[in-house]
Formats: sequence, C-alpha cells, structure tokens
Amino acid sequence: MGVQADSVDAVDASARLNYLVPAKRQRYPKSFLKLILFGYSLVGVPLIASLIYIASSVDRLAEHGRETIYQATEITHGNRALADEVLAMERSVRQALILNDFSLLEGYIHSHDKFGKTAENFTRLLPHTELSIYTEHKLLLEKLRLFEMTIYREILKNRDSPENLKIQAESFEKLFDEVRNFASLGNALIGYYVNEMHETANQLRSNVEMQLLGVIPFVVALAIIFSILITRPIKQIDEAIYNLGHGKLLEPINVNGPQNLKQLGKRLDWLRRHLLKLEKQKNQFLRHVSHELKTPLTAIREGADLLAEGVTGNLSKKQQLIVDILHSSSLQLQKRIEDLLSYSAIQDAKTVLIKHPVSLSEIIDQTLQNQNLSILSKKLRILRNRADVICECDAEKIQTVIDNLLSNAIKFSPPCSIIEIKISHDRKDVMLDVIDAGVGVHHLDKDKIFEPFYQGRYKPDAHVKGTGLGLSIAQEFVRAHGGCIQLMDYANHGAHFRLVLPLRNE
Repeated sequence: MGVQADSVDAVDASARLNYLVPAKRQRYPKSFLKLILFGYSLVGVPLIASLIYIASSVDRLAEHGRETIYQATEITHGNRALADEVLAMERSVRQALILNDFSLLEGYIHSHDKFGKTAENFTRLLPHTELSIYTEHKLLLEKLRLFEMTIYREILKNRDSPENLKIQAESFEKLFDEVRNFASLGNALIGYYVNEMHETANQLRSNVEMQLLGVIPFVVALAIIFSILITRPIKQIDEAIYNLGHGKLLEPINVNGPQNLKQLGKRLDWLRRHLLKLEKQKNQFLRHVSHELKTPLTAIREGADLLAEGVTGNLSKKQQLIVDILHSSSLQLQKRIEDLLSYSAIQDAKTVLIKHPVSLSEIIDQTLQNQNLSILSKKLRILRNRADVICECDAEKIQTVIDNLLSNAIKFSPPCSIIEIKISHDRKDVMLDVIDAGVGVHHLDKDKIFEPFYQGRYKPDAHVKGTGLGLSIAQEFVRAHGGCIQLMDYANHGAHFRLVLPLRNE
C-alpha cells in the first residue's frame, strides 16, 4: 500500500494528539440535516420577501385600479345626471310657460334639488389636493352650482311674470353649455386617472425588476456558498475513502462540518490508524516468514547441488532428473522469497538507489543467462535488436525489473514461440519493449496488474504459481528512477510491456 512503517507510530500519536487538542471552532449546525434546512431557509427568505412585496404591490395597484374605475364611473354618471337635470329643468319651465300652468314648476324645483345633490356628490368625490386639474374641476363645479342657483332664484322671483320667466328659460342654454364644459373637464380628469394608474404600474414594474436584479444575484451567491458548505465535508469524506482504498494511510483524516459528519470523519481516521497497524504487522510477518524460509531453502539448494555434483556417488538418469527438478524448484522458490523480501523492503522505507552508468544490453544479457534454463525447457526463441544504450541507473534494481518482465513473458509464452526484446531511445528517455506471444492481458485486468498480490484471469501453464508481486515491485523500482512501465496496446496475441527510463540522473 505504499506505507512507511517507521512513521506509523508517529502518525498514530499525532492523530491522538489532534483529537485531544480542540480544533478551530466553526459555526456549523450539529447535524447535516439542520445545515441543509438552514441553507434552504436562508436562501428562501429573500425570495419569500420579494414575493410578499410583489404581491402587496400588485394588490395596491389593483385597489388603485378599482378606485380609478369607480371614480371614472361616478364622474361619467354624474356628468350625465347633471345634463339630464338641466334638460329636465328647462323642460319643466317651458311646459309651464306654454301651458300657462305655473304649478308645473314643482317639477323644476324637484330637478333643481337633484342637480344640487349631484353637484354635492361631485364635491365629495374629488380628492382634497392642490393639483391644478382638481382645482380647476372644483372651481368649474362651484361656478356651475352658483349659475344654476342664480337661475333658480330668478325663476322663483319671477314665477308670476311670464315675460321674465321666458327670459330666464333662455338661460338654460348657457347652463347646458357650462355642463358640457364640465363634462369635458371630467373626461380630462378620467384621462388623468388612467395616466396616473399607468405610471403607477410602470413604477411597480421598475421596482419589481430592480428588486429581482438585486435579489437573484444575492440568492445565487447564497446558494453557491451553502453548496460549498454542504459539499465540502462530503468531498472530504469521499477523498478520505479514496485514499484508504488506494493505501494512502499516512495523512490524517479531518472532516470539517456538522457534528455527525465530523464523527464519521473520526471513525474513518480510526479505520486509517487501524489499517496502518495491520499493514505494519503484515510487513513484519512477511519479513519474518521470508527470512525463516531462506534457511531451509539454502539447505535444500546445497543438498541438491551436492547430489548433482555426484558427491554421494554417481546418479542414474532418473535420479539426475529428480535432482534437476529439485534444483529448478529451489530457484523458483528463492525467486518468490526474494520478491517477498523486496516488497517488504519497499513498504518499509523509500527505495534507495545507487546509480552509475550502465549498459542496458549487458543487463539484458545477464538476465537472459539467468533465465536460460526456462527458455531452453520451453524451446523459446529470443529476438533482439543489438542496439545498446548507456543510462544512469541502479543496475541491480533494473535487472530485477527486466527479470520480472522477462520471467512473465516466459511463463505466459507457449512452447516454441518467440519473445521480442527491443531497445530504443530519444533525447531524454530509453525504452525497452518486451513482447511475448502468449494469451495477453485480459481487458478487465489492465488497471490492476500492477497491484500487489493481484493475479490476472489468464493463468500461466506452470507448476509453481507466482506471488503477484513481480510487476508491483518492478513498478516501484522504475518509479524510484523517475520512469514508468506501460502496458501497450498490441494487435496480435500476447502482452507488450514497455519500460521507460530517463537517460540521465535528473
């Protein structure tokens, strides 16, 4: 998992200290649900306030519209009523003159009373304001009432004199003209009401637009802020789980947020520290087991070598075959133990490199010589280009890398097939390609083949199974050099691995 065992106890103690020392207090609600509800409430308050303001403004506009319609209706009705009463008064006076029956003036008096009431209603209808149109309307109404009252008094005074009454009857034409002028001014007042209502509506629309222009960015900003506050602890938890899954166990887990999410962060950090302890125990177990296995393995190899050399006497062909099998199996077992030791060393400390200029072709020659017995047993052909490159590297570790790549190619190659080894370079890097003719790598294994102890779906045809550590160890060694190992796309059957190393020590 890439863990430095020496720092496990220090990190564990540091984590405990972090829990003993109170962190900087942040004003988070105690629960994640309360944080969400508080965020929605705070975002919703400006919107609700805006809706209330708009609703009340529309209601005031509607009330103003109703008042305007009422006033316009009353003005129109009053103008018609005044004109009707003037006509009724004139008709009563002229009927009295024609029929010479002055008792008909009672109808005139009745119409006069209705005219006065209508004029009085006009006075109550008009608002008390200093606007010129209202003042002009009031003055004209007062002039109309005085003129009608003058005619009324003259008619009552001359009701017994037909000649004078006839003269007064002619005054109704002028009074009717005044009523028409008053009606025209009333229509102008209605137009003023309509314009005033239109201006009020425009002002309301402008206020609503300005409010929305102010509220919407504010609400969006609040939404963004609370989105960050809500998603931050979730992202921290997600990152912590991702690090745990990828073996990054040295960094303490700290979740800032509501109390229940903080508690979840503490649980995850407890899990991280527990995994550190288990990782340390696993590495110790691997080291101990590997060292314990080397002692009896050494005795087995020495015994097999003594038998092969004929120290105990000449061997028959069957005995020699058994000794060769013992020797080959002991070499394979030694390779597995060395892989375990290398993996344990990688986990315990940073890989230490001893770099010097090395011929890559010589490393390949030495590796092929070590693998010669396996190559001969499967009757494999090795195709190489004879290009040679000198690069600065740790020869022992790079030989381990190439040995792992070549041993995998040998294990997965069918008998009598070909393994290609190519060396190339550019200004900065040297590339080593190892291509076999085996079954290749399953597409579901491509992202996992470099993980420790992982073995793919395709199994080699061999009696001794691998540990799944070869590619993981090779990748760690190559990364320590600043290079990489790539699984290349290959059109034919087989696997194509490319080792990339920098030519010079950066």
